[in-house]
Amino acid sequence: MRNVKAIMGASDTYPFLLSTASPTRNQRRFALCVLAVLVGALLVTAPFARIQFSDTEILVPAYASAVLIIELITSVMLLALFSVQNSRAVLVLAIGYLFSGLMVVPWALTFPGAFTAFGLDAGMQATASIAALRRLGFPVFVLAYALLDDRDAQAPRFDNSVRRTILGSVAGVIAAACGLTWLITTSEEILPRFMTNMIVPTDLWRLVPVTAVVLYIAGLVALWRRRRSVLDLWLMVVLFTLLVELMLLSFAGAGIRLNLGWWAGRFYGLVCTSIVLLVLLSETVTLYARLARSILAERRARETRLTTMEAMSASIAHEINQPLASMVTNADAALRWLGRESPDIAEAKAALTYIVSDGHRAGSLIKSIGAMFKKGAQERVATDLNLLIDEVLRRGQGEARFGRVTIETDLDEGLPLVTCNPVQLQQVVSNLVSNAIDAMETVTKRPRILCVTSRLRETGDILVSVADTGTGIDPTHKDRIFDPFFTTKPDGMGMGLMCCLSIVESNGGRLWVSHNVPHGAIFHFTLPSHDDPIA
Repeated sequence: MRNVKAIMGASDTYPFLLSTASPTRNQRRFALCVLAVLVGALLVTAPFARIQFSDTEILVPAYASAVLIIELITSVMLLALFSVQNSRAVLVLAIGYLFSGLMVVPWALTFPGAFTAFGLDAGMQATASIAALRRLGFPVFVLAYALLDDRDAQAPRFDNSVRRTILGSVAGVIAAACGLTWLITTSEEILPRFMTNMIVPTDLWRLVPVTAVVLYIAGLVALWRRRRSVLDLWLMVVLFTLLVELMLLSFAGAGIRLNLGWWAGRFYGLVCTSIVLLVLLSETVTLYARLARSILAERRARETRLTTMEAMSASIAHEINQPLASMVTNADAALRWLGRESPDIAEAKAALTYIVSDGHRAGSLIKSIGAMFKKGAQERVATDLNLLIDEVLRRGQGEARFGRVTIETDLDEGLPLVTCNPVQLQQVVSNLVSNAIDAMETVTKRPRILCVTSRLRETGDILVSVADTGTGIDPTHKDRIFDPFFTTKPDGMGMGLMCCLSIVESNGGRLWVSHNVPHGAIFHFTLPSHDDPIA
């Protein structure tokens, strides 16, 4: 049971997070396109990799600053992700990005010629030793991330223990980075001899890229076997980018600093550090959009429930009043028959029989009244239907923007007023507009257009139509979509269209659906004008 709860807490509770959501087909295709561009750039750059660019070390601080900012922001966002998911793997990855970002500072400060005035005068081997730590350290953290099994993670906790874990981890990484920097910059005599001069490496340095290649490949294999989330997918792209970078720096460019291969590799490294950050930012924006849409949907659902309960209570009061009044009348009659000097048992018995019958009738009404609104249950007033439609569309603009839906209107300016309950009718129009937007959510190869029209028919009633270019109505569902509790949405209640039908009919109108040409559906409803009284 503990493992089951852990699984539910880690993945199923937050299936929309970057570290838990499965990658889509489009995301996989985009990742493959990125890999193809990287390979193409490698093939173009490799023949010219040894062209030397002297006196370009002044660009090192700018490059290091960009890497530091990007990796620190990535680490912060991964730590925020850990605070929600409580995943050890995500925490390890966040620490890896933080370590890599912090170590780029002493790397730049010790780089020969980059900071001549106030750099760390640590000798010729310090920069290469720090570079080796960054080169080998980051893939170790990624490999640890891939090997840790999130399925054994505990359920998310929102208490001080998570905060203490984050602060302790950050403090530990900062201490480790400072300690390693101090050791490297003060102990040149014990450092490996990686450089023969300021730009040319020794043969010993070649062990670093070979070891790094082994770690990259091991990380790629582990992530490939794991590949459960969007984060796994893009970490594979990151490791492949680092592999391409290493090919340019250490093999095509022979490990010599400041040549074309060295700078092209650094550019690859900068792209590498940006990938996960851009994905995190993109997924964060998407998550906020989903959250906003869910809040709007929850608000609409709440309004629907409130309207439904109000109408149901009014309908129950209206329908149950007659049998209750009959029961009271018959009870009074029975008391009178029994209160005579000579009680009339037969009449009293008949009255009591009527009471029993009315009681059964009242019970049947309560059971059958669930989804039925009766005429006259709500107060009606003369209403400008076009203004009502404009108000609903104004409130729904945010949802339309989230769904990339274009709203079009064709409202007859000469419409007469309608006699209706405006609050309930707003709910009808809002429900139809929301359903239309939801119906176009999966449409990708044609414009998403929502069109609302109103016109006065020759019969004197007013026709309102809500059309979309979505997937349309399945012919097998056309006769059932207004039934109570029937829904085609995974999270639907099957109450919306039923409520719309009941409200429209209670206001003297009619609601139906037809196919839109060439794609989508059109919902129509009619209402009598103010001068045409409801029968």
